[in-house]
Parts: sequence; C-alpha cells; structure tokens
Amino acid sequence: MLSRTRPTVLCVDDEIRSLETLERTLDEEFDVLTASNAEQAMELLQKNEVHAILCDQRMPGQTGVEFLTEVRQRWPQVARLILSGYTDSEDIIKGLNEAGILQYITKPWHPDNLLLIMRGACRLYELQNENELLAMEMRLTEGQAEQNIAAKKQRLQQTFQLDEIRRHPASPINNLCDQAAKIAPYDVSVLVTGPSGAGKELFARALHYNSLRADRPFVVENCGAMPDELLASELFGHKKGSFTGAITDHVGLFEQADGGTIFLDEIGEISPAFQVKLLRVLQEREVRRLGEHQRRKVNVRVVASTNRDLEEEVRAGRFRQDLYFRLAEVTLELPALEKRGMDIPVLAQAFLATAVQAFDKPVQGFTEEALDCMRRYCWPGNVRELQNEIRRMLVLTEGEWLSADLLSPRVLRAAPVEETAETEVLAGLDGTLKERIETLEKRILRETLIRHRWNKSQASRELGLSRVGLRSKLERYGLNKDFH
Repeated sequence: MLSRTRPTVLCVDDEIRSLETLERTLDEEFDVLTASNAEQAMELLQKNEVHAILCDQRMPGQTGVEFLTEVRQRWPQVARLILSGYTDSEDIIKGLNEAGILQYITKPWHPDNLLLIMRGACRLYELQNENELLAMEMRLTEGQAEQNIAAKKQRLQQTFQLDEIRRHPASPINNLCDQAAKIAPYDVSVLVTGPSGAGKELFARALHYNSLRADRPFVVENCGAMPDELLASELFGHKKGSFTGAITDHVGLFEQADGGTIFLDEIGEISPAFQVKLLRVLQEREVRRLGEHQRRKVNVRVVASTNRDLEEEVRAGRFRQDLYFRLAEVTLELPALEKRGMDIPVLAQAFLATAVQAFDKPVQGFTEEALDCMRRYCWPGNVRELQNEIRRMLVLTEGEWLSADLLSPRVLRAAPVEETAETEVLAGLDGTLKERIETLEKRILRETLIRHRWNKSQASRELGLSRVGLRSKLERYGLNKDFH
C-alpha cells in the first residue's frame, strides 16, 4: 500500500521556545517548517508546498496579519491561522477582513485542540486544490464535450440518412425512401403505416434527422394499451400531487421535444376521449400539464405510426376524422418483409454485422442454405423478427459460418404460420397436382435434412423411410449433391 504524503505546516513566531513547542506538537501528523520572522517565512513558502500557516500576531517588523495578507495575495489556497496571547478585537477584525484568516487561536492552546484545528486547515487546502483542478478540467473538457455532442449528432444524421436504409438496389421500398427524402425538410405531419416490426420507427427517425430539426430532440412514445391518465402525464406532463403517485413535477414529452420531433407509435390504439385531448394540442400547439391551469407553447413536428387501417377506423367511427387529417398530411405505407424478399439477404448481413460487434463474436457470414431458407420464409414478425433470428443464430453458432441448421424450426419449414391445411399449402405452388406434390416433398426432404445437420439416418427415421428409399428420393430431386 502506498504511503500518503504528510501535509506541510509552516509555523511563524519570534519566540524560539514557542516554535519548538509547536513543532513537537504538530510533528506527530505533519511535516513542520519553522520561521522566526516574516522574511524567513516568505523564503520557505517560495521553496515548499505549504498547506497551512500558523503565525504569531505580534512580531518585530511585519505583524502576523500583515504577513498573512501578503500570503493571501500570492498563495490564496494556503490555509491561514493566527496564534496570539492577546485578544484585541481590532486585530481580529483586520485579520478576518484583510488576511482572510481561517481561525484565530488564543494562547495558551491545548495540544489536542491544536492538532484538530490543523487537520481541518490542511483538509481545507486539499479540498480547495481538488476544486480548482476540477474547475480547470471542466474548462478544458467543455470544448471537448461540445465536440463530442456535435460528433454524435453527426453520426446519428449519417446513420439515419434515407440512402443508408438497408435494401437491395431494386428494392420495392426505393420509391418510399425517395418520397420520404422529399417531405423530410418540410414541417408536415407524417403518418407511417405498416405491419408491426416493419421499420416504422426507423423511417420516423430518418424523417427527423433529414429535417431542419435534426439538431433538436427526437422523442418516442408508444401509445398502445396505456391508460389515458398515464398517457396524458407522459405526453403533456403533470404537477406534483395532481394524482396518486405524482410525487414530483414532470415535464411531458411534447415540452421535451420542443423544437424537434415527437414520434407517436401505435396511434391507432388511443381512446376516443384521448383523441380529443391530442387534437386540441395539435390545433393550439400548446400543452397543459395535469394539475395546472397554465398553458405552455410547444413547437414540435409530429410523426405517428400505426399497424391499423386508420381510414377504415374513421369509417367505423373508432377514430376521429379531424385528428386523422391532422396526423396524415402525408402517409408513408411500409410493406411487410415478405413483400421485399430481395431485401432479406441485405438486411441479414447488416444485422449480422451489428450483432457481431455487440457480442464480440466474429463469424464469416451465412451459408447459401441459410440465406435460401430465410428467403423462403414469410417473416410474420417482419424486420424485427429477422433481426432477432440473426442474433439467435450468432449466439448458438460454434463455427465460422451461420448455417441453416441454426435457424428456428418455423423458418426451416418455410411455410406461413397461417397455413394449416394441405390445400392452402398447395395453393402457393404452380404446376399440375403431381408437380405440386413433388415440390412439397422436395421441400420437406430439404428441411428435414437441414434440421438433422444432414444426418441421413436420423432424417430417414423421422420421415419413415429406409436409407435406400431416402437416397433414391434425394437422387430423384437432385438433392444428393447438396447433402454429402
């Protein structure tokens, strides 16, 4: 264990015996320097780091107060104390005002009391030094902090550039990205529709970071299945005591997003009563916190999303038409992932790169079998399901490549979840009945072999075939070359 350097104390007194007594007392805990006059004391201060000065008041030449006044100007962080056998109030006042005396100690002093006082004085010196260092560090890092924030904003803007959205060069969402790029700079409300997990929040962020509000906040609220009072508190804020559990004032997301963008996810789930409140906020551009009468102006851009058909909801009377038109000045409709099959390999590679970095588990990539299985699966959970599947594969793998046998059974079967009857399965296939049955048989053989890591004995047992029968079918369908 490293030993800590002892604090240094300077004792100044023209009486030699007094100096010797002070030195014997303080030497238990401090490195003690002694001087018999102010001139000697100045020389010692110039050569040593001194934490505290204990100075006699009445000395020939400079008095203690005069000396400490000069010390205050040159070494203001040093703790200054006066030691005197006299209690002249004028000296005390002058010492406090001019020399900034920490304490005025009268003779005779008690050793234990003096040690206690000097400990406090030296600790004060250390605290002042730490405070000064922290203040200097803050000044030095203030510019760096501003640079870091600016760099992070720049990275966010680059990350959410619309041309950075992962997709195939001929992707069905190219036109959608072009449309979003056109409307992003303008302060219009945007409604992003599409199935859950299709990437609606990604487009909302892209709209924000490609707008003139990019350097202001982007805040998100999921409006689904949230009680009206809680949703109102989250969006509009509340005053302490306005309801049970409101133990402090809360600034709502509309105020937090002032100057920026608020993303209201699952907007189709809000109640008719709350629709009225939200419409008023959008019309008047001001919010009133729960429990308050004061209204506060807000300047926000609203991007909302839903997996519902809001036009149908309006026709059914479940969603206010005036609120719909407020939210949907422009509508962007995202397709399900199964409608963007060519994007699946591109997205899979992008998700893998992110997961590799997050898990620090490098791999080479996907096998062709794995990509083929992913292309044939319908992905009812859309982009989010694909991302989760890639993370799962990376966690489970023990090799350099993510192979098809790492995929979930539902992906290997490559059939939509909703398909349960044979006629529904066959409806998605072309050709005669015989050709369609053969296509299904080939698919089942392929999926079973992948799931059993191409172990033909296990696959044949599951399928109820002999090894000879399985080999014959593999040769018939041209699968033997894939599964040696």
